[in-house]
Amino acid sequence: MPIKNYKPTTNARRLSSVQSFKDITKTEPEKSLVIFRKQKSGRSMGKISVRHRGGGARRYVRVVDYRREKFDIPAKVVAVEYDPNRGARLLLLNYADGEKRYMLAPQGLNIGDSVVSTRGKGEVKIGNRLLLENIPVGMNVYDIELQPEKGGQLVHGAGGTAQLMAVEGRFATLKLPSGEVRMVAKECMATVGVVSNPDYGLIRWGKAGRTRHRGVRPTVRGKVMNPVDHPHGGGEGRNPIGLKHPKTPQGKPALGVKTRKSKSSDKMIVQRRPKGRFVGSSVK
Repeated sequence: MPIKNYKPTTNARRLSSVQSFKDITKTEPEKSLVIFRKQKSGRSMGKISVRHRGGGARRYVRVVDYRREKFDIPAKVVAVEYDPNRGARLLLLNYADGEKRYMLAPQGLNIGDSVVSTRGKGEVKIGNRLLLENIPVGMNVYDIELQPEKGGQLVHGAGGTAQLMAVEGRFATLKLPSGEVRMVAKECMATVGVVSNPDYGLIRWGKAGRTRHRGVRPTVRGKVMNPVDHPHGGGEGRNPIGLKHPKTPQGKPALGVKTRKSKSSDKMIVQRRPKGRFVGSSVK
């Protein structure tokens, strides 16, 4: 997907860029595969749990099939669609029994191609979903399960892919887009290929209005707030935060403090992701 630049008719247009939708073949979503989800604006039980959320354009949620449990039934790609809720494209599949479903589109899969999901030793090609133990070492995969039959949970972002490093014993070793190396049960399934629309991370939003349309509200520094609103607040003029260490709005230590709690899945991590950069992304 190339990035499109406009003539610099305004200051915002000079800095912004947009997606090119030349790869889209169907403009309206499949009615049977969309639901309407009411916006909660980052609130839980009426209280803000995630800041800087709210507003934005109304969007239908496309019901994506992350499990692909229709095994050994071939499906034909009939359309490539835009999804306002993600950077990747969606493929509309028409199964041999007449059912239609959405899947995350990989690069290199075109209209008319056929894909299949199988728990046996199927053909290893782009778009097919197989058990990790049946995929050759070194292949790129995405939409990976963390637990068998739970559905894909890893590597959904545009342009993302994980590399299958090894299959030994009961586990398969994967290198994720973040650079983390993790073990997953070899009975988990994954889709062969790379997630579509890799240039999505190169878009420059250009102005605040486009970000507001995405449902993101402005971020304000704590030091310019009142003391009642933030631990850094108060003072006159360009004042420091007045604390030895920075804190979150809730008063907990921030910046450099470990926040990840000990999880049972930590033992599956072979190597942590590198700090200070995003591996496999356009952001360095």
